[in-house]
Amino acid sequence: MTTGTNPYTDPAARRAFLDREARLRQLPPVDRDLVRLGEMPDLNRWLEQIRATGGCAEPVYLTGHTTTLDADTGEVLQHYSTTTEPGGRLAVRCRNRRATRCPSCSREHSGDTFHLVRSGLIGGKGVPETVRTHPRLFVTLTAPTFGPVHRAGDCHHSRRRHCEHGGRHGCGRTHPDTDPLIGQPLCADCYDYPGHILWNATAPALWKAFRDNLYHHVAARTGVGRTAIRTLIRVSTAKVAEYQKRGAIHFHAVIRFDGPDGPTSTPPPWATADLLLETVRSAAAAVALPRPESAAYGDGRLSFGTQLDAHPLTGGDGGRLTDDAVAAYVAKYTSKSAETAGAVDRRITTLADIRALHVTPHIQALIATAWRLGELPELQHLRLHTWAHMLGYRGHCLTKTHAYSTTYTRLRTDRAEHARALAGAPALYADWDTDTATESAWRFVGTGHTPAEALIAAGIAEDLATNREIAKDQLALERVRLSNDHLG
Repeated sequence: MTTGTNPYTDPAARRAFLDREARLRQLPPVDRDLVRLGEMPDLNRWLEQIRATGGCAEPVYLTGHTTTLDADTGEVLQHYSTTTEPGGRLAVRCRNRRATRCPSCSREHSGDTFHLVRSGLIGGKGVPETVRTHPRLFVTLTAPTFGPVHRAGDCHHSRRRHCEHGGRHGCGRTHPDTDPLIGQPLCADCYDYPGHILWNATAPALWKAFRDNLYHHVAARTGVGRTAIRTLIRVSTAKVAEYQKRGAIHFHAVIRFDGPDGPTSTPPPWATADLLLETVRSAAAAVALPRPESAAYGDGRLSFGTQLDAHPLTGGDGGRLTDDAVAAYVAKYTSKSAETAGAVDRRITTLADIRALHVTPHIQALIATAWRLGELPELQHLRLHTWAHMLGYRGHCLTKTHAYSTTYTRLRTDRAEHARALAGAPALYADWDTDTATESAWRFVGTGHTPAEALIAAGIAEDLATNREIAKDQLALERVRLSNDHLG
């Protein structure tokens, strides 16, 4: 800056500078931030970073470097540093699976889940296509009742009898699917809130007990010893957790019979789809775990609900469920969480936070119950304070057995390599002719967007989503054209 235009030394430049600042202060915060962005000398590079994250709503910023060296000579083969990036930092995806937190990363995670589940049904991604011939079921395991709640369609028939708290035992109304009453208890005083929270907290253990029990029931049906059965057959599973309207967890799962070596081996001839269906039903009905002991509530046992759906998978040959439909169904629920039941997607830190929540009385009672139970010394292992916002559930959204299919890590690595190849960039580690050594140092320096950055990132994410939909429509039209040409 020359002396004649320096606001510190030139009065005219100082007045111009102050006038500009005064005009900027009159603008709304977002407009001021847009002006700041427009004056960034490296704005184009910042936009490239945000496009690379897919318009992530909460990007993570890192600073550091990576250097690839020839292991024998020490020659630098490749070097990258954030010193030349805008602000000296690099934006990367937040990878949050929740659509309420980051639609862009949520969509990518759902896409990965679709391919992870689908490859375990039809093969691909390192899984042999012969898994199509293995017995497979799509199963839904539900929670038991903790008290009557309003339900969609024809609700509970109205009755003259009243509960001990003065509430009616029935409803008598017909609720549309969008009615906010759905899932709310008919009488909150009758509802077993501690049982509900403890069931959610114990659901992962119940799932594990069910999976172990399945081997025992297969052994009993076939006359094979419990130890020997695991050398003859493997039960491969992938399950996703979903919140019902009442706030109770239930599981959707793909369950598959494999040979002893997993999907690469054929199950024994006696391991049929009928056997799988029978043992799934009997194993789920037999699972029961005792409630954690506490004087704060009564004794009891925790088990799955009586409603269990189990359907054979057809592979798209005209049956009720197809492989792609199941994979899409499971993937859909990985982008959702407790907020589908009307809860919140952020952790609660104080009891005052619960009182300030804008949720239904039922959800507020569930969160408050989880908080109160979390204060009991005998329940500290359940970490209910930490998971109160999740209504006590502390398991992963999606879990699978190791042999079921590929992994999220492999899918993300393959996508990164594909994107790098499209961009014509060299691989960081794999494509050198000689042995290499890599030196890296990275540090977290921040997260999130300023108001104007958030607007631009949302626009980029929307543009990318629109482009994907257009490409999908074009692909569908092309398939129809090819099909018509073939028929003609």
